[in-house]
Amino acid sequence: MSSADALLAVEDASYAYLERFPALDGVSLQVARGEKLALIGANGCGKSTLLKLLDGLLFPDAGRYDAFGEAVTEDNLEDEQYNAGFRSRIGFVFQNSDAQVFSPNVREEIAFGPLNMGMATEQVEQRVDDTMAMLDITALADRAPHQLSGGEKKRVAIASVLVMNPEVLLFDEPTAALDPRTQHWLRDLIAQLHGVGKTIVVATHDLEHLELVADRCAVFSEEHRIVADDTTDRVLADRTLLRAVNLVHEHAHSHGGVVHVHEHGLHHHDRNS
Repeated sequence: MSSADALLAVEDASYAYLERFPALDGVSLQVARGEKLALIGANGCGKSTLLKLLDGLLFPDAGRYDAFGEAVTEDNLEDEQYNAGFRSRIGFVFQNSDAQVFSPNVREEIAFGPLNMGMATEQVEQRVDDTMAMLDITALADRAPHQLSGGEKKRVAIASVLVMNPEVLLFDEPTAALDPRTQHWLRDLIAQLHGVGKTIVVATHDLEHLELVADRCAVFSEEHRIVADDTTDRVLADRTLLRAVNLVHEHAHSHGGVVHVHEHGLHHHDRNS
């Protein structure tokens, strides 16, 4: 896929926090319309930073980023019309819902984005009602977000993004710190959103359920570079790659004087060991 054909295209992007701590080093990535892509790698490798770049929350120190056929720059996002168009087409679900949820009650939280974009009040109210119904959180409408459970907060955070009906959805470690039932619900939701045509990009180090959330994987090394980009099944089958990027590791122990070596980090009950 060429950069010209991609919905989102990052070319040779580098970024360092405080101009001293590298997070991305010459990263290039193309995302096609309707794709379901995972960014995988060990903690601190640059996955979350790349998501923030895709969402226009930070800008590369070198290289470039194009979305929907136009350059995404600090100057462009200062233009009110460009900003509104970009923000309505791409949505980011943060790893920590507390960083995303801040309004007095759930209804106001979900309404904040579309009201801020200038939508008519009646239209916003209908969208909020529809989104709460879809995510089964109507009963939470008048609750304060800080009183909710982790799973409920995650649903509200997702609702505040989905109410905008974006084309692209970015998820940062979506199942982290959630109970198993909510994790299962969220993986199903991602599949459903992809099924209705949404472009999905998920940053994760949860390999066990990777095939449920992504058809393709871009693999980060601990040197903040993308070192592989392939189908999910081929990436998961490449144990040498997964060990090299610190996503699985070998653990040796002995039974009756015989040393056994197992891989940890990848649940492979249905994989060749």
